[in-house]
Amino acid sequence: MFPTGAPGIALLMLRFSLAATILDKGSPSMKAAPSLIYLAVVQCLLLCLGFLTPFVASSVCLLELTAFLVPGHTEWRFIELPSANAAALALLGPGAYSLDARRFGRRVVVFRPTRGK
Repeated sequence: MFPTGAPGIALLMLRFSLAATILDKGSPSMKAAPSLIYLAVVQCLLLCLGFLTPFVASSVCLLELTAFLVPGHTEWRFIELPSANAAALALLGPGAYSLDARRFGRRVVVFRPTRGK
């Protein structure tokens, strides 16, 4: 879940590029509701830090996909590509160079069946 080396650096780059895309173009749904700008800035900050990355990336994906509901928006590629990147990041996780890796660390989870009393 927290790969190091080249895969970890690639995930770091993916987090930064997604945050930069959101800040650069702004989601079309933000133009409909300017209060969403603050939410986007917080999401970008959390993505750059790698804190709660799967949850934040999922919320970014949902926020981007709500732009399809904004009337008059015709540039589908500016919605589809950040949404796909956010979904990929939500599925892959934050990588070793993140606060999630520091907080949760590399642990082996062992499930043991419980016996009835």
